[in-house]
Amino acid sequence: MKRALASITAVLALALFLGACESTPKDEDYIEGTVDGLYNIGMDYLLEESYERAAKYFDEVERQHPYSVWATKAQLMAGYAHYLDNKYIEAINTLERFIQLHPGNRDIAYAYYLRALSYYEQILEVTRDQSSATRALESMEELLRRFPNSKYARDVRRKIDLTRDHLAGKEMEVGRFYLKRGQYLAAINRFRRVIDEYQTTTHVPEALHRLVEAYMALGVVDEARKAAAVLGHNYPGSEWYIDSYELVEGVEVQAGSPDETEAKDGSVWDWMF
Repeated sequence: MKRALASITAVLALALFLGACESTPKDEDYIEGTVDGLYNIGMDYLLEESYERAAKYFDEVERQHPYSVWATKAQLMAGYAHYLDNKYIEAINTLERFIQLHPGNRDIAYAYYLRALSYYEQILEVTRDQSSATRALESMEELLRRFPNSKYARDVRRKIDLTRDHLAGKEMEVGRFYLKRGQYLAAINRFRRVIDEYQTTTHVPEALHRLVEAYMALGVVDEARKAAAVLGHNYPGSEWYIDSYELVEGVEVQAGSPDETEAKDGSVWDWMF
Protein backbone atom coordinates (compact mmCIF):
# COMPACT_ATOMS: atom_id res chain seq x y z
CA MET A 1 0.00 0.00 0.00
CA LYS A 2 2.83 2.35 0.97
CA ARG A 3 4.61 1.55 -2.30
CA ALA A 4 1.46 2.38 -4.26
CA LEU A 5 1.15 5.68 -2.41
CA ALA A 6 4.81 6.42 -3.02
CA SER A 7 4.36 5.76 -6.74
CA ILE A 8 1.35 8.08 -6.90
CA THR A 9 3.27 10.76 -5.01
CA ALA A 10 6.19 10.45 -7.39
CA VAL A 11 3.89 10.78 -10.41
CA LEU A 12 2.23 13.85 -8.92
CA ALA A 13 5.61 15.40 -8.11
CA LEU A 14 6.79 14.80 -11.68
CA ALA A 15 3.59 16.36 -13.06
CA LEU A 16 4.01 19.41 -10.85
CA PHE A 17 7.63 19.74 -11.93
CA LEU A 18 6.73 19.54 -15.61
CA GLY A 19 3.91 22.05 -15.08
CA ALA A 20 6.33 24.41 -13.41
CA CYS A 21 8.71 24.04 -16.32
CA GLU A 22 5.94 24.90 -18.77
CA SER A 23 4.98 28.01 -16.79
CA THR A 24 8.55 29.29 -16.68
CA PRO A 25 8.61 32.63 -18.55
CA LYS A 26 9.91 32.52 -22.07
CA ASP A 27 13.09 34.38 -22.88
CA GLU A 28 11.13 37.36 -24.16
CA ASP A 29 9.08 37.51 -20.95
CA TYR A 30 12.19 37.60 -18.82
CA ILE A 31 13.84 40.96 -19.36
CA GLU A 32 17.15 42.06 -17.96
CA GLY A 33 19.51 44.56 -19.49
CA THR A 34 21.28 47.86 -19.38
CA VAL A 35 19.28 51.05 -19.22
CA ASP A 36 20.13 52.10 -22.77
CA GLY A 37 19.60 48.58 -24.08
CA LEU A 38 16.11 48.28 -22.60
CA TYR A 39 15.16 51.80 -23.67
CA ASN A 40 16.36 51.29 -27.24
CA ILE A 41 14.47 47.99 -27.54
CA GLY A 42 11.36 49.79 -26.33
CA MET A 43 11.86 52.47 -28.98
CA ASP A 44 12.37 49.81 -31.66
CA TYR A 45 9.09 48.14 -30.71
CA LEU A 46 7.40 51.52 -30.68
CA LEU A 47 8.55 52.24 -34.24
CA GLU A 48 7.35 48.78 -35.26
CA GLU A 49 3.94 49.65 -33.73
CA SER A 50 4.30 46.81 -31.22
CA TYR A 51 3.00 49.09 -28.52
CA GLU A 52 2.37 46.51 -25.80
CA ARG A 53 5.94 45.23 -26.02
CA ALA A 54 7.26 48.78 -26.15
CA ALA A 55 5.42 49.70 -22.95
CA LYS A 56 6.78 46.56 -21.30
CA TYR A 57 10.38 47.49 -22.03
CA PHE A 58 9.89 51.10 -20.94
CA ASP A 59 8.44 49.81 -17.67
CA GLU A 60 11.51 47.62 -17.23
CA VAL A 61 13.79 50.64 -17.61
CA GLU A 62 12.10 52.24 -14.63
CA ARG A 63 11.91 49.01 -12.61
CA GLN A 64 15.53 47.96 -13.10
CA HIS A 65 17.13 51.39 -13.19
CA PRO A 66 14.85 53.65 -11.11
CA TYR A 67 17.52 56.28 -10.48
CA SER A 68 18.61 56.58 -14.08
CA VAL A 69 17.92 59.75 -16.03
CA TRP A 70 16.22 57.52 -18.61
CA ALA A 71 13.79 56.07 -16.07
CA THR A 72 11.77 59.29 -16.05
CA LYS A 73 11.71 59.47 -19.84
CA ALA A 74 10.78 55.79 -20.05
CA GLN A 75 7.81 56.33 -17.78
CA LEU A 76 6.43 59.00 -20.10
CA MET A 77 7.12 56.82 -23.13
CA ALA A 78 5.26 53.92 -21.50
CA GLY A 79 2.22 56.19 -21.16
CA TYR A 80 2.57 57.15 -24.82
CA ALA A 81 2.81 53.49 -25.88
CA HIS A 82 -0.34 52.62 -23.92
CA TYR A 83 -2.13 55.56 -25.55
CA LEU A 84 -1.15 54.41 -29.04
CA ASP A 85 -2.30 50.91 -28.12
CA ASN A 86 -5.75 52.31 -27.22
CA LYS A 87 -5.23 51.18 -23.62
CA TYR A 88 -6.39 54.47 -22.20
CA ILE A 89 -6.84 53.39 -18.58
CA GLU A 90 -3.24 52.14 -18.44
CA ALA A 91 -2.08 55.33 -20.16
CA ILE A 92 -3.93 57.55 -17.68
CA ASN A 93 -2.59 55.64 -14.67
CA THR A 94 0.98 55.85 -15.96
CA LEU A 95 0.67 59.55 -16.80
CA GLU A 96 -0.96 60.37 -13.46
CA ARG A 97 2.02 58.79 -11.74
CA PHE A 98 4.43 60.73 -13.94
CA ILE A 99 2.65 64.01 -13.13
CA GLN A 100 2.75 63.32 -9.40
CA LEU A 101 6.40 62.25 -9.32
CA HIS A 102 7.84 64.78 -11.79
CA PRO A 103 5.84 68.04 -11.59
CA GLY A 104 8.86 70.08 -12.69
CA ASN A 105 9.90 67.92 -15.61
CA ARG A 106 10.51 69.65 -18.93
CA ASP A 107 7.88 67.39 -20.55
CA ILE A 108 5.21 67.86 -17.90
CA ALA A 109 2.92 69.84 -20.25
CA TYR A 110 3.01 66.95 -22.69
CA ALA A 111 2.09 64.53 -19.91
CA TYR A 112 -0.99 66.65 -19.11
CA TYR A 113 -1.83 66.81 -22.81
CA LEU A 114 -1.48 63.05 -23.31
CA ARG A 115 -3.62 62.38 -20.25
CA ALA A 116 -6.33 64.70 -21.59
CA LEU A 117 -6.21 62.93 -24.97
CA SER A 118 -6.57 59.57 -23.24
CA TYR A 119 -9.85 60.78 -21.73
CA TYR A 120 -10.92 62.51 -24.95
CA GLU A 121 -10.50 59.37 -27.05
CA GLN A 122 -12.92 57.53 -24.78
CA ILE A 123 -15.83 59.88 -25.46
CA LEU A 124 -18.67 57.77 -26.76
CA GLU A 125 -21.78 58.54 -28.77
CA VAL A 126 -24.20 61.03 -27.26
CA THR A 127 -26.64 58.39 -25.99
CA ARG A 128 -24.04 56.77 -23.72
CA ASP A 129 -22.58 57.72 -20.33
CA GLN A 130 -20.56 60.90 -20.57
CA SER A 131 -18.18 60.51 -17.62
CA SER A 132 -15.20 60.31 -19.98
CA ALA A 133 -16.28 63.55 -21.66
CA THR A 134 -16.54 65.27 -18.28
CA ARG A 135 -13.07 64.06 -17.26
CA ALA A 136 -11.68 65.03 -20.65
CA LEU A 137 -13.06 68.54 -20.24
CA GLU A 138 -11.63 68.85 -16.74
CA SER A 139 -8.22 67.58 -17.87
CA MET A 140 -8.06 69.92 -20.85
CA GLU A 141 -9.14 72.93 -18.80
CA GLU A 142 -6.47 72.08 -16.23
CA LEU A 143 -3.86 71.95 -18.98
CA LEU A 144 -4.89 75.41 -20.19
CA ARG A 145 -4.79 76.82 -16.66
CA ARG A 146 -1.32 75.48 -16.02
CA PHE A 147 0.19 75.92 -19.48
CA PRO A 148 -1.87 78.53 -21.39
CA ASN A 149 0.95 79.24 -23.83
CA SER A 150 2.08 75.69 -24.51
CA LYS A 151 2.18 74.34 -28.04
CA TYR A 152 -0.74 72.07 -27.15
CA ALA A 153 -3.07 74.92 -26.17
CA ARG A 154 -4.56 75.52 -29.62
CA ASP A 155 -5.50 71.89 -30.17
CA VAL A 156 -6.88 71.64 -26.62
CA ARG A 157 -9.09 74.70 -27.08
CA ARG A 158 -10.58 73.16 -30.21
CA LYS A 159 -11.19 69.87 -28.43
CA ILE A 160 -12.76 71.70 -25.48
CA ASP A 161 -15.31 73.26 -27.84
CA LEU A 162 -16.10 69.84 -29.32
CA THR A 163 -16.38 68.26 -25.88
CA ARG A 164 -18.66 70.97 -24.56
CA ASP A 165 -20.88 70.57 -27.63
CA HIS A 166 -20.91 66.85 -26.98
CA LEU A 167 -21.96 67.31 -23.35
CA ALA A 168 -24.63 69.81 -24.36
CA GLY A 169 -25.94 67.25 -26.84
CA LYS A 170 -26.29 64.75 -24.01
CA GLU A 171 -28.30 67.26 -21.96
CA MET A 172 -30.55 67.92 -24.94
CA GLU A 173 -31.12 64.21 -25.50
CA VAL A 174 -32.20 63.75 -21.88
CA GLY A 175 -34.30 66.93 -21.95
CA ARG A 176 -36.18 65.79 -25.04
CA PHE A 177 -36.78 62.44 -23.34
CA TYR A 178 -38.45 64.19 -20.37
CA LEU A 179 -40.36 66.59 -22.62
CA LYS A 180 -41.80 63.78 -24.70
CA ARG A 181 -43.07 62.06 -21.56
CA GLY A 182 -44.66 65.16 -20.09
CA GLN A 183 -42.07 65.61 -17.33
CA TYR A 184 -41.81 69.30 -18.05
CA LEU A 185 -39.97 70.54 -14.96
CA ALA A 186 -37.23 67.94 -15.41
CA ALA A 187 -37.00 68.89 -19.08
CA ILE A 188 -36.78 72.60 -18.24
CA ASN A 189 -33.87 71.94 -15.87
CA ARG A 190 -31.95 70.17 -18.64
CA PHE A 191 -32.59 72.85 -21.24
CA ARG A 192 -31.66 75.62 -18.81
CA ARG A 193 -28.40 73.86 -18.07
CA VAL A 194 -27.54 73.90 -21.77
CA ILE A 195 -28.31 77.62 -21.94
CA ASP A 196 -26.41 78.49 -18.75
CA GLU A 197 -23.39 76.17 -18.97
CA TYR A 198 -22.97 75.55 -22.70
CA GLN A 199 -24.05 78.87 -24.18
CA THR A 200 -21.39 78.84 -26.91
CA THR A 201 -22.52 75.50 -28.35
CA THR A 202 -24.71 74.79 -31.34
CA HIS A 203 -27.50 73.41 -29.13
CA VAL A 204 -28.60 76.68 -27.53
CA PRO A 205 -31.23 77.71 -30.16
CA GLU A 206 -33.02 74.39 -29.84
CA ALA A 207 -32.73 74.50 -26.04
CA LEU A 208 -34.51 77.87 -26.01
CA HIS A 209 -37.24 76.57 -28.29
CA ARG A 210 -37.72 73.48 -26.13
CA LEU A 211 -38.09 75.79 -23.14
CA VAL A 212 -40.88 77.56 -25.00
CA GLU A 213 -42.56 74.21 -25.63
CA ALA A 214 -42.26 73.14 -21.99
CA TYR A 215 -43.52 76.47 -20.60
CA MET A 216 -46.44 76.53 -22.99
CA ALA A 217 -47.33 72.97 -22.01
CA LEU A 218 -47.37 74.09 -18.37
CA GLY A 219 -49.44 77.16 -19.25
CA VAL A 220 -46.69 79.57 -18.14
CA VAL A 221 -47.04 81.85 -21.14
CA ASP A 222 -44.97 84.76 -19.79
CA GLU A 223 -41.93 82.51 -19.31
CA ALA A 224 -42.48 81.04 -22.77
CA ARG A 225 -42.51 84.54 -24.26
CA LYS A 226 -39.30 85.43 -22.44
CA ALA A 227 -37.53 82.34 -23.76
CA ALA A 228 -38.81 83.09 -27.27
CA ALA A 229 -37.64 86.70 -26.93
CA VAL A 230 -34.13 85.58 -26.02
CA LEU A 231 -34.18 83.19 -28.97
CA GLY A 232 -35.38 85.90 -31.37
CA HIS A 233 -32.89 88.45 -30.08
CA ASN A 234 -29.87 86.17 -30.43
CA TYR A 235 -30.92 83.93 -33.33
CA PRO A 236 -33.45 85.94 -35.37
CA GLY A 237 -33.06 83.89 -38.53
CA SER A 238 -33.23 80.52 -36.83
CA GLU A 239 -35.90 78.00 -37.76
CA TRP A 240 -36.24 77.29 -34.06
CA TYR A 241 -37.32 80.90 -33.59
CA ILE A 242 -39.97 80.63 -36.29
CA ASP A 243 -41.35 77.56 -34.51
CA SER A 244 -41.35 79.37 -31.16
CA TYR A 245 -43.06 82.41 -32.71
CA GLU A 246 -45.82 80.22 -34.11
CA LEU A 247 -46.25 78.41 -30.81
CA VAL A 248 -46.48 81.52 -28.63
CA GLU A 249 -48.55 83.63 -31.04
CA GLY A 250 -50.77 80.75 -32.10
CA VAL A 251 -50.32 81.50 -35.79
CA GLU A 252 -48.84 79.63 -38.71
CA VAL A 253 -46.16 81.64 -40.46
CA GLN A 254 -46.49 81.46 -44.24
CA ALA A 255 -43.51 81.98 -46.51
CA GLY A 256 -43.35 85.60 -47.69
CA SER A 257 -46.02 86.79 -45.25
CA PRO A 258 -45.65 89.84 -42.97
CA ASP A 259 -45.60 87.43 -40.05
CA GLU A 260 -42.53 85.71 -41.48
CA THR A 261 -40.78 89.04 -41.99
CA GLU A 262 -41.59 90.09 -38.45
CA ALA A 263 -40.54 86.76 -37.00
CA LYS A 264 -37.26 86.57 -38.91
CA ASP A 265 -36.48 90.14 -37.92
CA GLY A 266 -36.41 88.97 -34.32
CA SER A 267 -37.64 92.28 -32.94
CA VAL A 268 -41.21 91.28 -32.18
CA TRP A 269 -40.46 90.75 -28.48
CA ASP A 270 -37.52 93.14 -28.11
CA TRP A 271 -39.57 95.19 -25.64
CA MET A 272 -38.89 92.43 -23.11
CA PHE A 273 -35.24 93.48 -23.01
